[in-house]
Amino acid sequence: MPLAAAHAQDSGTLAKIKSSGSITFGYRESSFGFSYLDANLKPVGYSIDICNRIVDAVKTELKMPGIETRYQAVTSANRIPLVANGTVDIECGSTTNLVERQKQVAFSPDIFRYNVRMLVKADSGIRSIADLQGRTVVTTTGTTSFRLLREADKGKNLEVTNLAGKDHTESFLLVENGRAQAFVLDDILLAGQVANARSPKDFVITGESLRTENQSLMFRKDDPEFKALVDRVVGGMMKSGEMERLYNRWFMSPIPPKNININYPLNAETKDAFANPSSKGI
Repeated sequence: MPLAAAHAQDSGTLAKIKSSGSITFGYRESSFGFSYLDANLKPVGYSIDICNRIVDAVKTELKMPGIETRYQAVTSANRIPLVANGTVDIECGSTTNLVERQKQVAFSPDIFRYNVRMLVKADSGIRSIADLQGRTVVTTTGTTSFRLLREADKGKNLEVTNLAGKDHTESFLLVENGRAQAFVLDDILLAGQVANARSPKDFVITGESLRTENQSLMFRKDDPEFKALVDRVVGGMMKSGEMERLYNRWFMSPIPPKNININYPLNAETKDAFANPSSKGI
Protein backbone atom coordinates (compact mmCIF):
# COMPACT_ATOMS: atom_id res chain seq x y z
CA MET A 1 0.00 0.00 0.00
CA PRO A 2 1.45 3.44 -0.90
CA LEU A 3 2.36 5.63 2.05
CA ALA A 4 -0.34 8.21 1.17
CA ALA A 5 -3.05 5.53 1.16
CA ALA A 6 -1.81 4.13 4.47
CA HIS A 7 -1.85 7.63 5.95
CA ALA A 8 -5.40 8.22 4.66
CA GLN A 9 -6.58 5.05 6.37
CA ASP A 10 -4.86 6.07 9.60
CA SER A 11 -6.40 9.55 9.54
CA GLY A 12 -9.80 8.89 7.95
CA THR A 13 -13.24 9.00 9.51
CA LEU A 14 -13.40 5.23 10.06
CA ALA A 15 -10.05 5.31 11.90
CA LYS A 16 -11.31 8.22 14.01
CA ILE A 17 -14.50 6.32 14.89
CA LYS A 18 -12.52 3.17 15.67
CA SER A 19 -10.18 4.96 18.09
CA SER A 20 -12.89 7.04 19.81
CA GLY A 21 -15.65 4.39 19.83
CA SER A 22 -18.11 7.07 18.74
CA ILE A 23 -19.46 8.94 15.71
CA THR A 24 -20.75 12.52 15.86
CA PHE A 25 -23.83 13.52 13.84
CA GLY A 26 -24.42 17.15 12.97
CA TYR A 27 -28.16 17.89 13.17
CA ARG A 28 -30.45 20.86 12.54
CA GLU A 29 -32.89 22.04 15.19
CA SER A 30 -35.71 23.08 12.85
CA SER A 31 -35.37 21.48 9.39
CA PHE A 32 -38.73 19.71 9.82
CA GLY A 33 -38.93 16.27 8.27
CA PHE A 34 -35.17 16.11 7.68
CA SER A 35 -33.45 16.91 10.95
CA TYR A 36 -35.08 18.53 13.97
CA LEU A 37 -35.83 18.02 17.66
CA ASP A 38 -38.80 15.96 18.83
CA ALA A 39 -40.75 16.56 22.06
CA ASN A 40 -37.91 14.99 24.10
CA LEU A 41 -35.34 17.25 22.37
CA LYS A 42 -33.94 14.22 20.54
CA PRO A 43 -32.76 14.72 16.94
CA VAL A 44 -35.07 12.89 14.52
CA GLY A 45 -35.95 12.94 10.83
CA TYR A 46 -35.31 11.53 7.38
CA SER A 47 -31.63 12.57 7.30
CA ILE A 48 -31.06 11.20 10.81
CA ASP A 49 -32.60 7.85 9.84
CA ILE A 50 -30.31 7.58 6.81
CA CYS A 51 -27.29 8.39 9.00
CA ASN A 52 -28.38 5.68 11.44
CA ARG A 53 -28.25 3.13 8.57
CA ILE A 54 -24.73 4.36 7.78
CA VAL A 55 -23.72 3.79 11.43
CA ASP A 56 -25.07 0.22 11.20
CA ALA A 57 -22.73 -0.33 8.24
CA VAL A 58 -19.80 1.24 10.11
CA LYS A 59 -20.42 -1.10 13.07
CA THR A 60 -20.30 -4.09 10.70
CA GLU A 61 -17.23 -2.81 8.83
CA LEU A 62 -15.25 -2.14 12.02
CA LYS A 63 -16.71 -5.16 13.88
CA MET A 64 -17.65 -2.73 16.68
CA PRO A 65 -21.32 -3.18 17.66
CA GLY A 66 -21.01 -0.72 20.54
CA ILE A 67 -20.23 2.50 18.63
CA GLU A 68 -21.89 5.44 20.39
CA THR A 69 -23.74 8.11 18.39
CA ARG A 70 -23.16 11.66 19.64
CA TYR A 71 -25.04 14.73 18.49
CA GLN A 72 -23.84 18.25 17.69
CA ALA A 73 -26.32 20.97 16.70
CA VAL A 74 -25.27 22.87 13.57
CA THR A 75 -26.57 25.94 11.76
CA SER A 76 -26.44 26.99 8.10
CA ALA A 77 -23.51 29.25 9.05
CA ASN A 78 -21.29 26.79 10.99
CA ARG A 79 -22.09 23.36 9.49
CA ILE A 80 -19.24 23.31 6.92
CA PRO A 81 -16.49 24.42 9.35
CA LEU A 82 -17.65 21.88 11.97
CA VAL A 83 -17.43 19.04 9.43
CA ALA A 84 -14.13 20.24 7.98
CA ASN A 85 -12.43 20.61 11.38
CA GLY A 86 -13.48 17.15 12.62
CA THR A 87 -16.05 18.20 15.25
CA VAL A 88 -18.84 16.55 13.21
CA ASP A 89 -18.22 13.26 11.35
CA ILE A 90 -21.35 13.34 9.20
CA GLU A 91 -23.90 16.11 8.88
CA CYS A 92 -27.42 14.70 8.85
CA GLY A 93 -29.27 17.89 8.03
CA SER A 94 -30.63 19.74 5.01
CA THR A 95 -27.54 20.82 3.09
CA THR A 96 -27.35 21.54 -0.65
CA ASN A 97 -24.53 19.78 -2.50
CA LEU A 98 -22.86 22.67 -4.33
CA VAL A 99 -19.72 22.20 -6.42
CA GLU A 100 -18.21 25.23 -4.64
CA ARG A 101 -18.75 23.53 -1.27
CA GLN A 102 -16.93 20.41 -2.50
CA LYS A 103 -13.67 22.37 -2.16
CA GLN A 104 -14.17 22.04 1.62
CA VAL A 105 -16.30 18.92 2.20
CA ALA A 106 -17.67 15.78 0.51
CA PHE A 107 -21.26 14.67 -0.07
CA SER A 108 -23.38 11.52 -0.28
CA PRO A 109 -25.57 10.86 -3.30
CA ASP A 110 -28.53 13.25 -3.30
CA ILE A 111 -31.20 12.12 -0.83
CA PHE A 112 -33.74 14.75 -1.94
CA ARG A 113 -34.27 17.30 -4.72
CA TYR A 114 -36.59 20.30 -4.51
CA ASN A 115 -37.16 23.83 -5.80
CA VAL A 116 -36.21 27.14 -4.17
CA ARG A 117 -39.35 29.28 -3.96
CA MET A 118 -40.93 31.73 -1.52
CA LEU A 119 -43.40 31.59 1.31
CA VAL A 120 -45.81 34.50 1.76
CA LYS A 121 -49.03 35.20 3.60
CA ALA A 122 -51.96 33.95 1.52
CA ASP A 123 -53.59 37.42 1.51
CA SER A 124 -50.37 39.30 0.61
CA GLY A 125 -51.05 39.46 -3.13
CA ILE A 126 -47.47 38.28 -3.77
CA ARG A 127 -47.38 35.50 -6.36
CA SER A 128 -44.18 36.10 -8.33
CA ILE A 129 -40.69 37.53 -7.95
CA ALA A 130 -41.77 40.79 -9.60
CA ASP A 131 -44.30 41.30 -6.79
CA LEU A 132 -41.44 41.63 -4.28
CA GLN A 133 -40.59 45.15 -5.49
CA GLY A 134 -40.22 47.43 -2.45
CA ARG A 135 -40.84 44.57 -0.01
CA THR A 136 -38.80 42.99 2.76
CA VAL A 137 -37.52 39.46 2.11
CA VAL A 138 -36.10 37.21 4.83
CA THR A 139 -33.52 34.48 4.21
CA THR A 140 -31.71 32.26 6.72
CA THR A 141 -28.08 33.15 7.43
CA GLY A 142 -25.68 30.81 5.62
CA THR A 143 -28.13 29.77 2.86
CA THR A 144 -27.84 30.58 -0.85
CA SER A 145 -31.42 31.89 -1.08
CA PHE A 146 -30.85 35.65 -1.37
CA ARG A 147 -28.12 35.22 -3.96
CA LEU A 148 -30.45 33.03 -6.04
CA LEU A 149 -33.18 35.68 -5.83
CA ARG A 150 -30.72 38.34 -7.00
CA GLU A 151 -29.50 36.15 -9.88
CA ALA A 152 -33.02 35.49 -11.20
CA ASP A 153 -33.95 37.55 -14.28
CA LYS A 154 -36.78 39.27 -12.46
CA GLY A 155 -34.71 39.69 -9.29
CA LYS A 156 -31.81 41.66 -10.77
CA ASN A 157 -33.41 45.11 -10.57
CA LEU A 158 -35.65 44.59 -7.56
CA GLU A 159 -35.43 47.02 -4.69
CA VAL A 160 -35.87 44.76 -1.68
CA THR A 161 -34.73 44.84 1.92
CA ASN A 162 -33.08 41.60 3.08
CA LEU A 163 -33.47 40.43 6.67
CA ALA A 164 -31.55 37.41 8.01
CA GLY A 165 -33.02 34.83 10.39
CA LYS A 166 -30.62 32.75 12.49
CA ASP A 167 -32.55 29.59 11.60
CA HIS A 168 -35.57 28.68 9.48
CA THR A 169 -38.04 29.03 12.35
CA GLU A 170 -36.87 32.57 13.11
CA SER A 171 -37.10 33.46 9.40
CA PHE A 172 -40.66 32.09 9.26
CA LEU A 173 -41.66 34.09 12.35
CA LEU A 174 -40.54 37.31 10.62
CA VAL A 175 -43.16 36.64 7.91
CA GLU A 176 -45.76 35.51 10.43
CA ASN A 177 -45.41 38.72 12.47
CA GLY A 178 -45.31 40.95 9.38
CA ARG A 179 -41.71 42.19 9.60
CA ALA A 180 -40.97 40.49 6.25
CA GLN A 181 -43.34 39.82 3.37
CA ALA A 182 -41.58 36.77 1.90
CA PHE A 183 -39.25 33.99 3.04
CA VAL A 184 -37.11 32.43 0.27
CA LEU A 185 -35.92 28.84 0.84
CA ASP A 186 -36.21 25.26 -0.38
CA ASP A 187 -39.92 24.59 -0.89
CA ILE A 188 -39.79 21.38 1.17
CA LEU A 189 -38.38 23.23 4.20
CA LEU A 190 -40.99 25.96 3.71
CA ALA A 191 -43.67 23.23 3.65
CA GLY A 192 -42.38 22.01 7.02
CA GLN A 193 -42.65 25.50 8.50
CA VAL A 194 -46.20 25.92 7.16
CA ALA A 195 -47.26 22.51 8.51
CA ASN A 196 -46.05 23.53 11.97
CA ALA A 197 -47.59 27.02 11.90
CA ARG A 198 -50.44 28.00 14.22
CA SER A 199 -52.64 28.53 11.16
CA PRO A 200 -51.20 26.76 8.09
CA LYS A 201 -53.96 28.05 5.76
CA ASP A 202 -52.68 31.63 6.26
CA PHE A 203 -49.58 30.90 4.15
CA VAL A 204 -48.79 29.84 0.57
CA ILE A 205 -45.63 28.70 -1.19
CA THR A 206 -45.53 30.47 -4.51
CA GLY A 207 -43.48 32.07 -7.28
CA GLU A 208 -41.08 30.81 -9.90
CA SER A 209 -38.49 28.20 -8.98
CA LEU A 210 -35.16 29.98 -8.46
CA ARG A 211 -33.27 26.70 -8.79
CA THR A 212 -33.74 22.96 -8.42
CA GLU A 213 -31.42 21.98 -5.59
CA ASN A 214 -30.15 18.69 -4.27
CA GLN A 215 -29.83 17.77 -0.65
CA SER A 216 -27.10 15.42 0.57
CA LEU A 217 -25.36 14.22 3.70
CA MET A 218 -22.02 15.98 4.25
CA PHE A 219 -18.72 14.64 5.59
CA ARG A 220 -14.98 15.31 5.32
CA LYS A 221 -13.37 15.34 1.90
CA ASP A 222 -10.33 13.31 0.78
CA ASP A 223 -11.60 10.24 2.65
CA PRO A 224 -12.35 7.70 -0.13
CA GLU A 225 -12.90 4.84 2.33
CA PHE A 226 -15.71 6.59 4.20
CA LYS A 227 -17.21 8.02 1.00
CA ALA A 228 -17.34 4.51 -0.51
CA LEU A 229 -19.20 3.20 2.56
CA VAL A 230 -21.70 6.11 2.53
CA ASP A 231 -22.30 5.72 -1.22
CA ARG A 232 -22.83 1.97 -0.84
CA VAL A 233 -25.37 2.38 1.98
CA VAL A 234 -27.30 5.26 0.40
CA GLY A 235 -27.31 3.68 -3.07
CA GLY A 236 -28.43 0.36 -1.60
CA MET A 237 -31.33 2.01 0.24
CA MET A 238 -32.45 3.64 -3.02
CA LYS A 239 -32.27 0.37 -4.95
CA SER A 240 -34.12 -1.66 -2.31
CA GLY A 241 -37.00 0.81 -1.96
CA GLU A 242 -36.09 1.59 1.66
CA MET A 243 -35.35 5.24 0.81
CA GLU A 244 -38.83 5.75 -0.62
CA ARG A 245 -40.37 4.09 2.46
CA LEU A 246 -38.39 6.47 4.70
CA TYR A 247 -39.46 9.37 2.51
CA ASN A 248 -43.13 8.46 2.91
CA ARG A 249 -42.68 8.11 6.66
CA TRP A 250 -41.28 11.62 7.07
CA PHE A 251 -42.96 13.65 4.31
CA MET A 252 -46.31 11.92 3.67
CA SER A 253 -47.31 10.77 7.19
CA PRO A 254 -47.96 12.40 10.58
CA ILE A 255 -44.62 13.01 12.34
CA PRO A 256 -43.63 13.98 15.88
CA PRO A 257 -43.92 16.03 17.98
CA LYS A 258 -47.35 17.31 16.85
CA ASN A 259 -48.36 14.50 14.46
CA ILE A 260 -48.40 16.97 11.59
CA ASN A 261 -48.16 15.75 7.99
CA ILE A 262 -45.85 17.89 5.81
CA ASN A 263 -47.66 16.29 2.84
CA TYR A 264 -44.97 16.82 0.20
CA PRO A 265 -45.37 14.06 -2.42
CA LEU A 266 -42.27 12.55 -4.00
CA ASN A 267 -41.44 14.82 -6.94
CA ALA A 268 -39.99 13.86 -10.32
CA GLU A 269 -36.58 15.28 -9.41
CA THR A 270 -36.26 13.11 -6.28
CA LYS A 271 -37.52 10.02 -8.13
CA ASP A 272 -34.68 10.58 -10.59
CA ALA A 273 -32.21 10.93 -7.69
CA PHE A 274 -33.32 7.54 -6.34
CA ALA A 275 -33.14 5.88 -9.78
CA ASN A 276 -29.72 7.34 -10.65
CA PRO A 277 -27.72 8.02 -7.47
CA SER A 278 -25.34 10.96 -7.94
CA SER A 279 -23.18 13.16 -5.72
CA LYS A 280 -21.84 15.43 -8.46
CA GLY A 281 -23.47 18.59 -7.09
CA ILE A 282 -24.67 21.79 -8.75
